[in-house]
Formats: sequence, structure tokens, C-alpha cells
Amino acid sequence: MAMILSDLTLKELIKKDELSIDPFDPSALQPASLDCRLGTHFLILDEAKTGILTMDSEIHYTEYEGDSIVMQPKSFLLATTVEYFKLPVNLSAFVEGRSSIGRMGLFIQNAGWVDAGFEGRITLELYNANSLPIKLMAGRRICQMVFCRMDQAPSRSYNGKYQGQTKSVGSRIFQDTEIQL
Repeated sequence: MAMILSDLTLKELIKKDELSIDPFDPSALQPASLDCRLGTHFLILDEAKTGILTMDSEIHYTEYEGDSIVMQPKSFLLATTVEYFKLPVNLSAFVEGRSSIGRMGLFIQNAGWVDAGFEGRITLELYNANSLPIKLMAGRRICQMVFCRMDQAPSRSYNGKYQGQTKSVGSRIFQDTEIQL
């Protein structure tokens, strides 16, 4: 049966080198999650080059690297975590925004599960739902990673288009091959 892992189990997996988190700060462990920090790489949708968003054409972004960024009200951007993860084939994870951040009106997600076998930094999708700008600072705890042990190893581990990402990565949906009906 799949279950959420505790801080003690996470420490044990990291100590045994079964789960890799780099850099790992033990103080980031929560009872059932690991706090992750905001990195320094950001992507902002380039509206001048993109026009209409479609699922079959590349989306253009403007890259920004810095220790802080100001998100305007009702705006969206992609960011990355400081932490680089290597998940074993029997663990999956998901990203949740921290409650304190959500209470500021900043919504955070990563569009679903982090699949078993994923390796890389996590690209975060951020939306400022507030009517005021929000200043984000690199190195601050922004989200939490919740790890789950799978009931069994999958038939194949993740080897998709986001494997090995080290910076924020924009949508690559245009690379998808659709399932034919």
C-alpha cells in the first residue's frame, strides 16, 4: 500500500543514499514533508513572441536570474527549487505550497506528481492571486515536497522530457505524442 513518508523515514533513506536531495538541510524536514527553497532562475511568459498559447507550438519565455523577483498582481511565472532531487524507482512525490505563502495569495504547484525515478530540480508554477505585488526572495522556503512509497516498483521509471532539469523549464507540451482514439 502507498503511504506518505515521515521525517524519520526520509532521514533514513537519505543516510542510506536511497534518496538524494542536494543540498540537504535536516532543519528543512517537517513531520511528513521537506521544505524546499526558491532558486534564482525564473521564466516569465514572453507575450510579444507567443500570442495565443496552443498545445502544439513552443511557448516562449524570458529568462531572469536573480536573488529576488517582484510578481505583479494576477501574474504567473515559473521558478525552480534550490534542491536537486534523485528519486528511487519506489518513491513518488508531490509539491504543495506552504500555508504561510498561500495566505499571502501566492499559489504554488508543480502540476502533479513527481514520478518515481525523476531526477532534477522542481519547476514551480507560481500565481499571484493578490491585488498587490509580492517580492520573492531566493533561498526562502517556498513549498514542501511530500514523498510517498509506492505499493510496488513501476514497470518503468520516469524518463520524460523534464528529466535532469537544473533550471526552471517551460512547458514542453508541444513535444507530446498524443494517444490516438
